[in-house]
Amino acid sequence: MNQILTIFIIGFIALIGNWIGYKVPIMESLPGILLLAVITLIGMGFTRILPFKSPVIVWISLFAMLATSPFFPGNEYTAAAIAKINLLALATPILAYAGLSLGKDVHLFKQLSWRIVVVSLVVFTGTFLFATLFAEIVFKIQGDF
Repeated sequence: MNQILTIFIIGFIALIGNWIGYKVPIMESLPGILLLAVITLIGMGFTRILPFKSPVIVWISLFAMLATSPFFPGNEYTAAAIAKINLLALATPILAYAGLSLGKDVHLFKQLSWRIVVVSLVVFTGTFLFATLFAEIVFKIQGDF
C-alpha cells in the first residue's frame, strides 16, 4: 500500500510540474500520468507473483512497450497521452524520492568510504566514453558527421 501511495504522490507532483514548468493543462496530462501509474502497478504486481526474482523495471518496461506497440488495442491513445508528460516533470519527483530514500542509508554509504568515489568515476567515465563512441559510429554510418 505504501508503494501505491508513493506512485500516486509522485504522479501528482509530476502533474503539477508538467503544468507549471511546461504549460500542459492538468486535465490534458492526467490520462498520461494515470496510464504510467497503472503500467507501473501492473509491473510491480507481476513481479510479486513470479516464482523467481527479477527486477521490477524489466516488467514495467515490457508492459510499457507492449501498451504502445502497434498490435496493442488503444496503442495510439496510450502513446499520445504519455507523450504529453515531459520527462523532466516526471524525473524530478522520482529523483527527489531516490535522494530522500538514500538519506536513510547514509551510515552504509559512509562505510564504503573513498572506494565508492573511484568506482563511480570509473563507471561515469566509461559510460560517457562508450556512449560517445557509439554515437560517433552511428553518425559515421548515417553520414551525418
